[in-house]
Amino acid sequence: MTDSNTTNFINPSTFILLGIPGLEVAHVWISIPFSAMYAVAVLGNFSILFIVNMELSLHVPMYYFLCMLAVTDLVLCMSTLPKMLSIFWFNSREIDFSACLTQMFFIHCAAVTESGILVAMAFDRYVAICDPLRHSTILTNPVVAKIGLAVVLRGSMLILPHLFLARQWPYCGTNIIPHSYCEHMAVVKLACADIRVSSYYGLSVTFLVIALDVFCIAMSYIQILRAIFSLPTKDAQLKTFGTCGSHLFVILASYIPVLFSSVMHRFGHNVALHFHILMANAYVIMPATLHPIIYGVRTKQIRNRLLQLLTHKGM
Repeated sequence: MTDSNTTNFINPSTFILLGIPGLEVAHVWISIPFSAMYAVAVLGNFSILFIVNMELSLHVPMYYFLCMLAVTDLVLCMSTLPKMLSIFWFNSREIDFSACLTQMFFIHCAAVTESGILVAMAFDRYVAICDPLRHSTILTNPVVAKIGLAVVLRGSMLILPHLFLARQWPYCGTNIIPHSYCEHMAVVKLACADIRVSSYYGLSVTFLVIALDVFCIAMSYIQILRAIFSLPTKDAQLKTFGTCGSHLFVILASYIPVLFSSVMHRFGHNVALHFHILMANAYVIMPATLHPIIYGVRTKQIRNRLLQLLTHKGM
């Protein structure tokens, strides 16, 4: 640390992101899988948006929600990976104080919004399987738009207090963030004040959002399973359950990394810091990378349309 980074100040103009502390010499090598996943995430999610927009048969609630998920994934990875890779490649560590808070907002707002979209997708599957005759009248385009707006507003309103609290704390002693991006707790831990309000609020939002959303998803799938097991044949049961397979894989890809990273950040005091940071980095890029792959592989309409585009270009 230099003297300029350890002198006392109030509300610094810039922060210094270290990347992955302890693994600085390996930054270039670490950047290879992250840059590859970033390329897959951007290309895959833009492909989902393009295919759904071009294919009229996909203009239904399930794929509208999938597009919302793709946009959220793009916001999450594009708000973090460019700066992260600039640290790994060019040692460009400085980030403006306001830019840091803006990045913090988009990261956490996108995470909460994505969780809400997964609930909406579970509701869509519930209506499609348990009340198929009313699916088109319940989930109309205006209703889908209102659900999308509601989950975005929920994410924004829950995360805005993070910014207000982080901005009001006095920062002194150091402006060095031992992280690859402006994660909420990594930033507020630099404050020379009692930050228990920020810590408790952040923890409450994380677990209450996940608990509430997982509960809603679980209730939907309990009803879905009851409807599936009431079908007369095994083939009908498997075929119907198969329509939920992609969503279930996406749920696992979304919740496991963020929950694991959040718990480790607060309670894994004996775990090496670089492992904390690697897990936190993985949680912002892994879901965005896996989601288009899961839907591309498991959804026949998307897979066929993508193959048609690739074949046509190849010809």
